[in-house]
Amino acid sequence: MLKHHHHHHHFRNQCKPPSPPPSPAIPTVVAMSSPPHLSENTPTVLSNYPIPLSPQLPAISKQIELNRATIATSNSELFSLAQTHIIYEDEYLLAVNKPQGIYCDNVLTSLQSQSTVGSELHLANRLDRDTSGVMLITKSHKIASKLVKAFTDREVKKTYIAFCTGRVPDWKTITVKSGHGRSKFGAWRVYGFSDSGRGLPGGSVVREMETSFEFLSVNGKGGFREVTELGFEEGNVVVVEEKAVKMEGDDENEIVVRAYPRSGRTHQIRLHCQYLGISIIGDVKYEGVYEWKGRVYDGHHLHAETLSFDHPVTGVRVMFRAPLPQWANQALQL
Repeated sequence: MLKHHHHHHHFRNQCKPPSPPPSPAIPTVVAMSSPPHLSENTPTVLSNYPIPLSPQLPAISKQIELNRATIATSNSELFSLAQTHIIYEDEYLLAVNKPQGIYCDNVLTSLQSQSTVGSELHLANRLDRDTSGVMLITKSHKIASKLVKAFTDREVKKTYIAFCTGRVPDWKTITVKSGHGRSKFGAWRVYGFSDSGRGLPGGSVVREMETSFEFLSVNGKGGFREVTELGFEEGNVVVVEEKAVKMEGDDENEIVVRAYPRSGRTHQIRLHCQYLGISIIGDVKYEGVYEWKGRVYDGHHLHAETLSFDHPVTGVRVMFRAPLPQWANQALQL
């Protein structure tokens, strides 16, 4: 793995011959015939992009991801939405429980093929392929725009259950605030909170990302609690500005947390779990274990548990809950 050295701002002094300090927009280029004392990991182009604070994707993840995608593609093409997947339905929208390992677009395709209003069906939210749980599908363009707006304006409250491994957390609840963006390798990474708004190599910018976590169980001790919106105001808040420190100690624990994402960034919960040192089981992109206690995990263990919002037509507050998958029931000993 590449280590990002924190002495990047010293390189300018090492460039010979001395030149006037460049304006920030122009990267300093180290001449190819660089002086012998420059080590080879000195970058040739020094840009002033923000530095990612979470590691690059592990090398092992590439092949595993390709295999998973291949299997998921064929399973997703064969997927047929059954009545058992439907959590709620009215004339305006429906909530479905997406299985793990199925692309959300195929859930929509399956529904369209069975439906009389197929052309207007629209995914109001998306879930990663290996994330199971509650997804909203709207039945008309008008409702779609209302709900998409509700998601964008963060009026839709979401909770997730994640099954992780790592050190036992020293918190009952915690809120993580960081930046989020794509590094030059195209991977999603955690950035410093104060880097929000700064430009990235692909032309995008770092955006704010915030997640609250509630600790539910460790090694089967603890258990399920009802979703609450209380108790986070006075809880621990971590504002991310540097790399996570790898703590010493026993990291062979199974930990279940509930996540309350306050923003809706790609892979947000997965990245924040990684940052907290409790990567999600099977989440090979973000340092989750691939093999655990003699079992190989073919997908990450993250479940979209609840969605709550004001119904776009009736205005009534609704909460849709996706039944917990087997791994969550086992881990929480339900």
